[in-house]
Amino acid sequence: SGQDYIPTVFDNFSANVVVEGTTVNLGLWDTAGQEDYNRLRPLSYRGADVFVLSFSLISRASYENVLKKWIPELQHYAPGIPLVLVGTKLDLRNDKHYMADHPGLIPVTTEQGEELRKLVGAAYYIECSSKTQQNVKAVFDAAIRVVIKPATKPKDAKKKKKKRRGCLLLVKLFPYKVFRV
Repeated sequence: SGQDYIPTVFDNFSANVVVEGTTVNLGLWDTAGQEDYNRLRPLSYRGADVFVLSFSLISRASYENVLKKWIPELQHYAPGIPLVLVGTKLDLRNDKHYMADHPGLIPVTTEQGEELRKLVGAAYYIECSSKTQQNVKAVFDAAIRVVIKPATKPKDAKKKKKKRRGCLLLVKLFPYKVFRV
């Protein structure tokens, strides 16, 4: 698509954001998906409150990697951390010219994304486009909401709520950086 992707090992960004009247410090870590970084990447998982796990809506391989690569890795290094599943490049999936230029490409449907969300136990599934900015804010809002208002389990109801000062998102991106706040 004309733009080159320059992989990063870790790209950090921090900002204070207000969600539902609460100010949180949002720390984003964009980690590299390339095999070269398989041993380094898990070092960044420690302390994460939520993972934003993304795949390209126009790449079956990245969609399949959610189950083949990312879920096993996250279950091993960060079990129990909530997930927000994100389908990226929404603009290209809906672009007739792009699809015509890529015969044989079968994009991932919203239904398939929802099915994957259920399969991996993600709290949300959101489709977005960094090019048009469609739903980009919704991704971060969902991730923050997962941390601020976790799904309550009956056995946890009596436990004292731990005050959270920040929110660390681990952002998994394929095959290019999607989010800039």
